[in-house]
Amino acid sequence: MFKKPTLSFWQILNMNVGFFGIQYSFGLQQSAVTPIYDFLGASPDQIPLLHLAGPVTGLLVQPIVGALSDKTWSPTFGRRKPYFLIGAILCSLTLLAFPFSSSLWMAAGLLWILDAGNNTAMEPYRALIADKLNDEQQPLGFQMQSFFTGLGQVLANVSLFIFPLLFVGTTGSLPTWVYASFFLGAICSIGTVLWSMKKTKEIPPTPEELAKLKSEKRSVLGPLVEIFSAIADMPKVMWQLALVYLFQWYALFCYWQNSSKSVALSVFKTTPANKELYSEAVSWTGLVNGWYNIVTFLVAFALVGFAKKYSAKKVHAFCLIIAAIGFLAFPNIENKNILFFAISGFGIGWASMMGIPYLMIVSDIPKERYGVYMGIINMMIVVPMILQTLSFGYILKNFLNNDPRNAITFAGILLVISAVCTLFIKSKKSTE
Repeated sequence: MFKKPTLSFWQILNMNVGFFGIQYSFGLQQSAVTPIYDFLGASPDQIPLLHLAGPVTGLLVQPIVGALSDKTWSPTFGRRKPYFLIGAILCSLTLLAFPFSSSLWMAAGLLWILDAGNNTAMEPYRALIADKLNDEQQPLGFQMQSFFTGLGQVLANVSLFIFPLLFVGTTGSLPTWVYASFFLGAICSIGTVLWSMKKTKEIPPTPEELAKLKSEKRSVLGPLVEIFSAIADMPKVMWQLALVYLFQWYALFCYWQNSSKSVALSVFKTTPANKELYSEAVSWTGLVNGWYNIVTFLVAFALVGFAKKYSAKKVHAFCLIIAAIGFLAFPNIENKNILFFAISGFGIGWASMMGIPYLMIVSDIPKERYGVYMGIINMMIVVPMILQTLSFGYILKNFLNNDPRNAITFAGILLVISAVCTLFIKSKKSTE
C-alpha cells in the first residue's frame, strides 16, 4: 500500500498559500457586499435574498467540481490544480468588475459570478489536503487552511477600515475605497494560487488507478450521477455533521448580513440613510471583523493539539459555545472598543469551523471519493445558507422587528443549538 510522504511545515504552508487569496475574496463578500447593497438602496429585508448567489453557486459548483477533480489527471497540471487556476482567474476578473456596479441588480449578478469562481477554487483545496497528507499531518493541513482563512479575511476587513482613510470621495455609484479593496483582492486571488501551484506537486495516481480513470465513460451527467451515488453511500457521521451545519451556517449568514447595521444602531445610533455616519460604522465593523480573523489565525494551530488531546467534537462544541456568547453580547454593546472582546469569541469559533469538522469525518471517507465528499460537505454549508436567504427576510420583518441587532442575538441562540448537536457526532475513530 502506498504510504504518503511526510511533508515539512513549509511545504504544507506553501501548499495552502492560495487559500489566503480565496479567503480574501470571501472576506469581501462577508463584509463589503452588504454595505455596497446598502449604498445602492437595498432595504434590510431585501439583503438576505440578494445574498442567494453564494449558497446556490456553492450548492451547484462545489460538488460538481469535486466529482470532476476526482476523475481528472493531467501529467502537467495534476488533479486539483487546474480547478484552482480556473476559479482564481474567474474570481479576479469579477473582483475587478465589481466596484463598477451601477445598480443593485448589477452588483447581485456579479456576486453570482464571484462566488462561482471562489467555490471552483476552494473545493479542490479541501480534497488536496486529504490527497497529499497522511493521517498524522491532516490536522495541521486543515488548520493551516484555517490560519490562512483568518489571515486573508483580516486583510479584507482591515482594508475596509484603512482604505476609506486613504481613498476619500465617491467614484461612480460607490465610495472610492471600494475600488481599492476589490482591486487588491483581484491581485491576491490570482497571485497566491499561482504561488501554490508552482510550489506544490500532486501525488500521481498508481498505474491501476490511472487505467481505471481512462476506462471510465465520461458524460455530461456523469458528475451528477456520481454526486447522487455518493450521497446514497454517505457515512452516518456526515449526516450528523449536516445537522450541526444546519444551525451553524444559518447563524453565520445572519451575522455577516447584519453586523454593520447592528454596529451602526448600537454604537453610532444611525442607519444606512445617513451615508456618512454609516460609512464610519462599516469601517469600524471591518476593523472588528478583521480582529476576529486575527484571533482565528492566532488560535488555529493550538486547536490541532486540543483536538488530538480532547477529541475534535468536544473542541468544536466548546468553540461554538464561545462564539455564541460573543454573538449574544455583540448587539448590546454601545462602546465601540468593547466590540473587540465580544467578537473574539467568534474568532475562536471560526478557527474551529474552518478545520476541525473535517477531522471528524475524513477517516470515514474513501480516498477515491475525497473530492466529491468534500463538495457534499459544502452542500451541507450552502443548504442552510439558501434556507436563510429565503426565510430570514420574513423572520426579520415579522418576528425580529426588522432590527439587525435582534438578528445577531438570534444567531447566538442557533450556535448554542449547533454545539449541542456536535456532541452527538460519532465517527470510526470516535473523533479521538
